[in-house]
Amino acid sequence: MGQRGNFGTERFQSPGKGRGLKATKHFKVGDLVFACPAYAYVLTVNERGGHCECCFTRSAEGLSKCGKCKQAYYCNVECQRGDWPMHKLECSAMCAYGENWCPSETVRLVARIIPKQKCQTERTPSERVLTLRELEAHLDKLDNEKNEMNDTDIAALHHFYSRHLDFPDNAALTELFAQVNCNGFTIEDEELSHLGSAVFPDVALMNHSCSPNVIVTYKGTVAEVRAVQDISPEEEIFNSYIDLLYPTEDRIERLKDSYFFTCDCKECTSKSKDKAKMEIRQKLSTPPEQEEIKQMVMYARNVIEEFRRAKHYKNILHCELLEICEISLEKMGSIFAETNVYMLHMMYQAMGVCLYMQDWDGAMKYGEKIIQPYSVHYPPYSLNVASIYLKLGRLYLGLEKRTQGVKALKKALAIMDVAHGKDHPYIAEIKKEMEEQK
Repeated sequence: MGQRGNFGTERFQSPGKGRGLKATKHFKVGDLVFACPAYAYVLTVNERGGHCECCFTRSAEGLSKCGKCKQAYYCNVECQRGDWPMHKLECSAMCAYGENWCPSETVRLVARIIPKQKCQTERTPSERVLTLRELEAHLDKLDNEKNEMNDTDIAALHHFYSRHLDFPDNAALTELFAQVNCNGFTIEDEELSHLGSAVFPDVALMNHSCSPNVIVTYKGTVAEVRAVQDISPEEEIFNSYIDLLYPTEDRIERLKDSYFFTCDCKECTSKSKDKAKMEIRQKLSTPPEQEEIKQMVMYARNVIEEFRRAKHYKNILHCELLEICEISLEKMGSIFAETNVYMLHMMYQAMGVCLYMQDWDGAMKYGEKIIQPYSVHYPPYSLNVASIYLKLGRLYLGLEKRTQGVKALKKALAIMDVAHGKDHPYIAEIKKEMEEQK
């Protein structure tokens, strides 16, 4: 195989960035640059019964469950057999622990990587240009909090998987968890709902840019990388590691905290979108001082974090989550315009809560406020924008607003044709929903 994939890409030393991936041929918008099967993956616990554990196919018809643990669901016998080497790591443990079986998704993923690494002597199809062992761990840059999280994960791995795993030593485990934390991917569906976690070594080779020229989507457990800008031969291929909604300072902080580098892409040096992203309310009798704006940004970032934590509390009610959103929107709205990204973040969370509570009108109201500013703040082919059009389209159809529904779904499809490729099952599903309206 060497260092070259067969997709017109090549590993190289990127000036100032270490290793990276470059194009060896021309790619136009919408072209598949390369596809990468997962080295290891795991379906999230919340999606059990809705997706096949082996191939992640979504099934409305009902899947058959594992006869032993009755927790894992499969399309058919082939999928069940195919998944057994991985599922057996959890099956008897889930039976033994019952309700107390609760390793984190990262722990579950690492548990699947360990035996695979042991028996793998050749490169796998997911390691054409980068092997799993070569993934950056950044051990020297981990702070106490991250080291403690690693230790907790290692303890949980030993606790939940003691019967089935032949554990490497602690140093090797520490490195593996750090590699997965820094290079793992979350697999999401067309509405950006979380389906699971995976490692795709070749995809991890791409460096980050806040104006990326490719986008990563998923077809089952395969990552597909498509061009969202024209890419010339010898040009570096850039993916985005983070949500691009936020202003430069915020993005730089997120990248430094999770990936340990300072971004110097053209978006970060020009800060061209920051003014629009940080829009202040018009018609205020006295414009706010810089210090007031700074304080409000700090409040916004704290409330985002507070909401993220609250979502994980076992006994929090959804109406309480909605209240956090509404109170914070009211407070931020005294200074920020509705198009301000911190306002949009909380509206997006509120929309999600409304959808969960089946408050369709509430969800629609937030979605309608979000969609235009999202289209401005995000790059042209954004999954975040497509997912809002999709949610809105489906809401409209459910509320019998057919014309608006079909129009919104068409807007989603225009983005998804490029990001997912025209032959993606999600696109066929959406077209079917539109057909049914005729």
